[in-house]
Amino acid sequence: MASNGERLTPLEMLARLVAFDTESDKSNLALIDAVCAYLDGWGVPVRRFPDASGTKAAILATIGPEREGGIVLSGHTDVVPVAGQPWTSDPFTLRVAGGRAYGRGAVDMKGFCATALALVPDMLAADLARPIHLLLSYDEETTCLGPMDAIARFGEDVPRPGACIVGEPTGLDVADAHKSIVTCLTTVHGREAHSSRPELGANAVSAACDLVAALNRIADRMIERGDPSGRFDPPATTIHVGTIQGGTARNILARECRFHWEYRGLPDLDPREIPALFAKAVDEVTTRRLNRYGEYGRIDTLEEVDIPGLAPDPGSEAERLALRIAGRNRTVAMPYATEAGRFQAAGIPTVVCGPGDIAQAHQPDEFITLDALAAGEAFLRRLIAECAA
Repeated sequence: MASNGERLTPLEMLARLVAFDTESDKSNLALIDAVCAYLDGWGVPVRRFPDASGTKAAILATIGPEREGGIVLSGHTDVVPVAGQPWTSDPFTLRVAGGRAYGRGAVDMKGFCATALALVPDMLAADLARPIHLLLSYDEETTCLGPMDAIARFGEDVPRPGACIVGEPTGLDVADAHKSIVTCLTTVHGREAHSSRPELGANAVSAACDLVAALNRIADRMIERGDPSGRFDPPATTIHVGTIQGGTARNILARECRFHWEYRGLPDLDPREIPALFAKAVDEVTTRRLNRYGEYGRIDTLEEVDIPGLAPDPGSEAERLALRIAGRNRTVAMPYATEAGRFQAAGIPTVVCGPGDIAQAHQPDEFITLDALAAGEAFLRRLIAECAA
């Protein structure tokens, strides 16, 4: 990573960021240290927010005056794993070919982070009247909790910003809404017995199957309700069961069965509705199936991740600013979750707007086109001009 005031193009900066293997189950500290050194070379102070383990950190750098009403540019440094994917080149060495820059995180979302960092000298030269805050976080691909410590400081020892732009790839469309995501692990505890004597035990697999069927029925209910706003694709709250594992042999009642499931809610979904419907199903299955012959089993559900959705906020400062500098005349809705809901929940007007196509994210040979990278640079240059006016 360059320091001592060296200028880098967005593509050069992207190559440096991609070179750090920051898969979500690994540390991002080497990348963070390098970015801090780069910013120090330009005399930009950095606030650092380590996680509880000390193996990851978020950073917040402010360019311009220490005053309220600034703009947060939020990006995450973590990427999804590459294991098992058929890459045709080293995923952690940026490869440029055919008008594309290939590498893990190139579009999701080191391309946005690289462009913002590369333009730090231009932000400094612009003598900003309105500050720009660069927030680089971690764990967006898992919990979206990485920016929370920094968000908590806004309005405390960091001037409260007036808007936030989360740079996830939207093709520079301005997204003012996205779904929430809640992920759960349900464990059915049964009691082993020989399959010829089912009355002596409790079959965890059978109970789990009933619960999965109940989730399918709840999902059908969500589909029937649809999306009154008409903005989302797919046009409904969705429910998905991703894994299921249990049992030891075909002729033994299963002692345990576990399944992972999630739901992605429309912004107007009552957050209590699906948990309440599932809890009712758990009560029924516990009585009717699991403990038919005795008080042998129980069912536990652990909520692992709860990422809030982003609700439309028509006319907000973030929406008006992003539409203006992106050259768009309407907003869009996105089906995936981001950390944007975290900022909105803290009272900061927020939109999602960044270069590249989300269809390339998480894929083998992930890429961002050079045209998209250039468009992202132009977008941020217009932001700089706005903040200097």
